[in-house]
Amino acid sequence: MKVIKRQKNSRNCIICGMENQSSVKAPFYEMEDNSIVSIFKFQDIHQSYPQRVHGGLICAMLDELIGRALWIFEPNTYGVTMNIDIKYRRPVPYDTTLYGVGKLTKNTKLFFGGIGKIFDEQGQVLAEAEISYIKQETKKIGDMEEDKEMIYEINDDIKDIDITKFKL
Repeated sequence: MKVIKRQKNSRNCIICGMENQSSVKAPFYEMEDNSIVSIFKFQDIHQSYPQRVHGGLICAMLDELIGRALWIFEPNTYGVTMNIDIKYRRPVPYDTTLYGVGKLTKNTKLFFGGIGKIFDEQGQVLAEAEISYIKQETKKIGDMEEDKEMIYEINDDIKDIDITKFKL
């Protein structure tokens, strides 16, 4: 499937922050079907039990995937998480290529929500979530100016991602 756009990465986010040494540094791609896809690897610094990623970071990745799906339609609107329903299906390994997919299921004037999943390379669902958010202006979230935080445009050669085995 065709990549329409690559979203910017931030400076300090635990998931996409390029200046945070503990960050996953995950890229996010807007796809032609209005989904968000990320191809990423957790590292051993993200461990809970040996060879397993901490559940909080798995949850954070799902939260980021679904939250970023809104930017396809409203690139200047942010969401504050209200509710998360997450299912951990299988252990999520680190140092392994993983795929995250997120998509909106609801978008109103004040709220939005969606579904997201993390897959291994074989297409097995490792974790999935349904999350709802309230829309917020950046000035109400905190001292966050987009031109000072969301500053990294990382260019790569990815123009298509085969997501046929990663079904939401």
